[in-house]
Amino acid sequence: MPVRTTHTGSLPRPADLLAAIAERERGGPDLDPAAVRAAVAECVRRQVETGIDVVNDGELGKISYVTYVRSRITGLEAVEGGPRPNPALDGFPEYAERLARRAASRDFVIPVCRGPVTYPDTAAVEADIAALRSAAGTREAFLTAASPGVIALFVDDEHHGDRTAYLAALAEAMKTEYDAIVGAGLLLQVDCPDLAAGRAGFPDGEDGLRAHRERMEQNVAALNTALRDVPRERVRLHVCWGNYEGPHHRDVPLRDILDVLLTARAGTLSFEGANPRHGHEWAVLADADLPDDLVLMPGVIDSTTNYVEHPELVAQRIERYARIVGPDRVLASTDCGMATLAVSEDGVDPRIAWAKLRALAEGAALAKS
Repeated sequence: MPVRTTHTGSLPRPADLLAAIAERERGGPDLDPAAVRAAVAECVRRQVETGIDVVNDGELGKISYVTYVRSRITGLEAVEGGPRPNPALDGFPEYAERLARRAASRDFVIPVCRGPVTYPDTAAVEADIAALRSAAGTREAFLTAASPGVIALFVDDEHHGDRTAYLAALAEAMKTEYDAIVGAGLLLQVDCPDLAAGRAGFPDGEDGLRAHRERMEQNVAALNTALRDVPRERVRLHVCWGNYEGPHHRDVPLRDILDVLLTARAGTLSFEGANPRHGHEWAVLADADLPDDLVLMPGVIDSTTNYVEHPELVAQRIERYARIVGPDRVLASTDCGMATLAVSEDGVDPRIAWAKLRALAEGAALAKS
């Protein structure tokens, strides 16, 4: 049985759409719905042509996988500025400064919570659903949505005064989006970088790891509450350690968090498996007591470099996971998105991104079951 293919969400956006998103971030008009639908139709067409089995809308109309919620849930106010400093770069100040200079040149709005959190209007997510449904037809497709934990990680709270209350409010708000996506017959991918990349916010050592695991448990509990009416098999949980090219020397090992990840109400686990820091962790899964119905969605394509992986290497990576759970429970993917932040020119060149996806499909075709 051939292993199927997918990716984790964001794909290169057309130049005109990028310009419109940047203008919107500066306070300009909203995106032209017809232009977004046309871009999504072309994006889905290219995914199918490239050989991707489970497709999405490329997140084309979103500024990012998390701050897009500013226009969907109440209580969030825009604050000018670039992405915050990354504690994972401690020990490499020159490289951190280089990234900070790049960030300072971007049009980027970071929301802050300054009022009650609700999800009053589903028009935006319904538009996403309609565009993808029209483009994908009967093909299996997914939409991404931010988890309560990742919103809490990047959107500071100045209203609730209590993280537990803030997290609970986010969970109830985002439940509206999750229910709408699954109710439309689509797969839901919940983006949860907080569960791995969030480790960088705690000190090194056992005490820091313990604190991170406690935070993970809180975030997973909130997510499970939001997913209470969603069938587990319709949910993909995406975990990553930060989609940027950097040292990643402080990344928490998968071994130290896998047990908590497996408590989430998700039938598919998406994780990084291609980059040099996490490519070895397939062995962790080989030794783990995994649920009998869990689908593994490993990254077998790196999403931060412009190398195009050789299909034979992709096949070898896929085969490792197929030996663990069987080919029918492997969904070959990318480590993370190919265009996580719309205003950034960092990362993978658009043409190369599509070439990498083609290598993914070719490698899956070569993989021995």
